[in-house]
Amino acid sequence: MKKGFTLIELAAVIAIFTLATALFFFQKNDYDAIKRDEQRKTAINAMFYNLEEGFYEESSYYPETISEENLKVMDPQLFTDPFGINVGDEYSNYRYEPADCEDSKCASYTLRTTLEREDDFIKKSRH
Repeated sequence: MKKGFTLIELAAVIAIFTLATALFFFQKNDYDAIKRDEQRKTAINAMFYNLEEGFYEESSYYPETISEENLKVMDPQLFTDPFGINVGDEYSNYRYEPADCEDSKCASYTLRTTLEREDDFIKKSRH
């Protein structure tokens, strides 16, 4: 009687290992997408609260554009989406859409980002 594994046993172990590896990478991709979505929500919420509690409270209007210049207390890294593009740039995942603007002073706005695992995340001005 020979000692060792049969071809069927080896094939079964290889199949199980392949399946486990595939599941790992599938779950990792889901985890990465969820993480990026959370980054996007955090950034939009930070912009929203800085606009509402900071900028609007001081000036009684919203800016026509947002940046580090007018939202000074916000972490500058939050203006950059997960792909490294700044808010306001053409292909940014973060969109600031001001409304009813006159002389660079706006009455309202919408902040929006496209999520990978959910519908768009949208915040609208309170006033």
